[in-house]
Amino acid sequence: MADKEKNDGVIIIKKYANRRLYNTDSSSYITLDHLAEMTREGVDFQVIDAKSGADITHQILTQIIMDEEAAGSQMLPVSFLRDLIGMYGNSMQAMVPHFLEMSMAQFRDNQLKMRKAFEDSMGSNPLAKLAQQNMAMFKAATDAFMPGAAGMAAGEEGGEETAATAAPAKDAELDDLKKQMAMMKEQIDKLSK
Repeated sequence: MADKEKNDGVIIIKKYANRRLYNTDSSSYITLDHLAEMTREGVDFQVIDAKSGADITHQILTQIIMDEEAAGSQMLPVSFLRDLIGMYGNSMQAMVPHFLEMSMAQFRDNQLKMRKAFEDSMGSNPLAKLAQQNMAMFKAATDAFMPGAAGMAAGEEGGEETAATAAPAKDAELDDLKKQMAMMKEQIDKLSK
């Protein structure tokens, strides 16, 4: 097939002379905003000029950045832009793209490490344990005041309970809730002193 619509998972976007973009995967016209969203979602695409067949992905991505910057989501500092412009025609120009790719990859790796460290620290954090207790209390209160609501919200499915078997369970949950509330009151009293 000479005109391959999808190449190794890469979605082909055709740009026509009337500036319209056509997504060959969904068979629909899209906008630059759609392409920006696809980029954020990690969808791999290639933009092809419909008339010449030239790959214009770089120009389209640059246009998306320009639109984002013009819309007030300024992320690129003026000094960076000046330095970047100064690199065009410079003997170091060939090294800049590789350096920027490596820097962005390092930034993403550091971001993932920070997120993991934060999540790991929450496990041993007393405030995180307090938040878990609060969630348990909320669930118990929801169960007490709206029986079955928490199970439905969580997507639980189970057999039907009779009133006789549900009452002792509710009483136990209510007792647990009262104990947790008393413990929290003690903790709040300690903190306020």
